[in-house]
Amino acid sequence: MNLLGPLFEPFSCQAGTVILQQGAPAEFLYFVTSGTVEMSFKPYDGNPITVTHVEKDGLFGWSAVIGSDKYTSSAIAIEDVEALRVHGSELRKFCIKHPEAGKDILERLADGVASRWKDAHKQIKSLLAQGIGECQN
Repeated sequence: MNLLGPLFEPFSCQAGTVILQQGAPAEFLYFVTSGTVEMSFKPYDGNPITVTHVEKDGLFGWSAVIGSDKYTSSAIAIEDVEALRVHGSELRKFCIKHPEAGKDILERLADGVASRWKDAHKQIKSLLAQGIGECQN
């Protein structure tokens, strides 16, 4: 943690602020220290879907860490947010320079992302069931 600390910078915003926009250049990974952020995904042919809510001790913006050019989701503060953020490129360099710590970091990121996909699956399944029900009426 002592090695990682200097890579992070403080970030804060008010409720209603769009922190990340889907399709914007993926630059930062965020670690929420207080507040709540709504993560949403907008399919090209539909309305935005709330994927998850990220609260204290949660992470978002992982696209920046895996080297994606663009964010795959949007992040909107639904409460005032305090966070720490790190440039994805700096975190990737850190993981290369410190492979053991890098392995732990990547495992934690993977755990966070996996739980979001499960939540998204439930929501998409519900939307599909609703659409099928409307077709039967």
